[in-house]
Amino acid sequence: MVPHLITALTGPINELEQRVLDSMPAIERWFRLEWMEHTPPFYCSVDVRNAGFKLAPVDTNLFPGGWHNLTPEMLPLAVQAAMAAIEKICPEARNLLLIPENGKPSSFYLANLAQLQRIFNMAGLNVRLGSIDPALKKNTSYELHNGDALTFEPVMRGKRRLGLKDFDPCTILLNHDLVAGVPGILEDVHEQYLLPPLQAGWPTRRMSRHFKAYEEVAKRLGKLMGVDPWLINPLFEKCEAVCLDQPGGLDCLSGQIDLVLTRVRRKYKEYGIKEKPFVVVKADHGSHELGIVTVRDSKDTQALSERINSLTDSGKKPLLPHDFMVQEGVLTQERVNDAVAEPVIYTMDRYVVGGFYRVHAGRGVDEALNAPGSDYVPLAFEHSTQLPQPGVKPGASVPNRFYMYGVVGRLAMLAASYELEATDPEAEIYE
Repeated sequence: MVPHLITALTGPINELEQRVLDSMPAIERWFRLEWMEHTPPFYCSVDVRNAGFKLAPVDTNLFPGGWHNLTPEMLPLAVQAAMAAIEKICPEARNLLLIPENGKPSSFYLANLAQLQRIFNMAGLNVRLGSIDPALKKNTSYELHNGDALTFEPVMRGKRRLGLKDFDPCTILLNHDLVAGVPGILEDVHEQYLLPPLQAGWPTRRMSRHFKAYEEVAKRLGKLMGVDPWLINPLFEKCEAVCLDQPGGLDCLSGQIDLVLTRVRRKYKEYGIKEKPFVVVKADHGSHELGIVTVRDSKDTQALSERINSLTDSGKKPLLPHDFMVQEGVLTQERVNDAVAEPVIYTMDRYVVGGFYRVHAGRGVDEALNAPGSDYVPLAFEHSTQLPQPGVKPGASVPNRFYMYGVVGRLAMLAASYELEATDPEAEIYE
């Protein structure tokens, strides 16, 4: 299934799809050579936006949830990728410790953990859930919708290893983004493989660093295919240590909003695009009370000001200085059952293993869909194969469109590998 697009599938997207298909051997060779030099993140998910004239990632998650939203037909792909990843990291692995987020899990998050456990069980590993939540003092079971249960066990720390009672894992898989900081229990673990590495967590990670790396790889792939890299790359700028509730706190953001909008307008004029450009303002790391705000004009920061005022007038604690990113807004012209939708691509090791459409009936084409009220529709196929079909008219083939999504998803994954290398504490000091 390819969702309906409210704009006709013509113009740059179809041209881009044709270039991607024509360049498939060169693209695959390029990725193959890149993975000889760089280590892919263990797993990630990439939010992709299809504007009808542009296809670009807007977010890359290195601790992806939502694995239960993938269609069952894609499960073998994830199992094979898990096997390949574990074989490279720890071929003799027998036990895997899966560390979830802290706090009481929602039913959706439990379903995600159950699917991850299933994937690694099928890859030949014993999998148990170990919680690092200080509030969890004893084994605690949570029931799933289907009547099964998952048991969280408190993690035990030895001198150099993490484990559970009677369970000594070779590999530790984090499904926890460490947004509140790196707990001491995870530090100085040198005898086991900790995946993803600690620098993938928000205490170190910055989205602006990720998209700077993405800009670099998009330029190289664009040159390889002979296309303008802007067609697959969202422009952005950043602001550091912004005090939103102080006089002049919006000055940096206003200046960067104007800069990004000016660059986007120039591109829209070049391609004859009649849409009104916009930007999104979001936290550069972790999350912020501000959330994600859409701004259409640097002179009209009313939406931003109203959101800030609602936070400061609510009597909550003062807004702490934070780093923000101003990112080119990418429309989504995709629809599932007349609701706005966007594809989300899932990868493990260097492989695309599936995806789904995030759908939100209450949101517009220029708004973030990762919000309360969103639904998830698995990427399903009318054909028996997920392989691309060269020669089929652009826009007419489901596997071709999915292949193009996968190229953009893998490009974001490659950018994440650059990002993790740049912030590796055992490598040279990073910026």
